Amino acid sequence: MRNVLPDGVEKYAESPLFNEQTVPEKLTSAHDLKAGVWGKLCVIDGSLEYHLPGQAHRSQLLKAGEHAVIEPQQVHFVKPVRNVQFKVEFYR
Repeated sequence: MRNVLPDGVEKYAESPLFNEQTVPEKLTSAHDLKAGVWGKLCVIDGSLEYHLPGQAHRSQLLKAGEHAVIEPQQVHFVKPVRNVQFKVEFYR
């Protein structure tokens, strides 16, 4: 799993701050980003599971202050762990 954005990408948007009660259903089920769009999943408080489903299913537990980089068109989903606050930054 990647935690560094590629050189040359610039932030153009970010999601609202989500918690375990406000996280949209779309984020907790398998989805992806458009071609050319990178995401930075930032955990502000608590813990969040980041999953890459498939034959070689991988997951990562992100804690407050940690982040994961979401590659373009990479299928993924998140699972809140108890109390959490997080956001997604978007780059291209």
